[in-house]
Amino acid sequence: MSETTTSSYSYTLTRELDAPVENVWAAWTQPDHYAQWSGAVRSSLRMDVRPGGAWQATMSAPDGSEFPLTGSYGEVVENRRLDVAMDLPDGDSTVMAMEFTDLGGQRTRITVSQSCATPEARDGSEQGSGMLLDGLAAYVPTI
Repeated sequence: MSETTTSSYSYTLTRELDAPVENVWAAWTQPDHYAQWSGAVRSSLRMDVRPGGAWQATMSAPDGSEFPLTGSYGEVVENRRLDVAMDLPDGDSTVMAMEFTDLGGQRTRITVSQSCATPEARDGSEQGSGMLLDGLAAYVPTI
C-alpha cells in the first residue's frame, strides 16, 4: 500500500490486491459484488457502466446512517480504467479516476485519484476512498 498526495486539493491512493484484474473490475462494476464490500445498500444500487451511464446508491455508514449518492460514468475501459463522477450537493460534480493494472497471475494494482475543490473535500474524499479500497482488498480474494 502506498499513499501519495499529488497537489494541495488532489490525492492518489494505490493498493496491490490479491486477485486477478477481472475480479477487481467485477467488484467495482457489478452490483452484487459492489454491495458486498462498499457499504452500499444492495436494493438501492443502479449501475449502467458505460460512458455516460448513470449510477445511484444509498451508502450505509459505520454509524448506521445512510446517505444517497448519484453520478455517471466517464471513461470506461474494461479491466483498465473507470472514471466515476459523483454529483455534489452544490450542483457540481467530482470525478474519481481508477486505473487497473494487471500484475500477472493473481495480482492487480488499483490506483485511485481525485481532485477536489477544497482541502476539506479532499481530506474527506481521500478518507472515504481509503475505506473503499480497504473493503475492496478484503473482498476480492473471495471472488
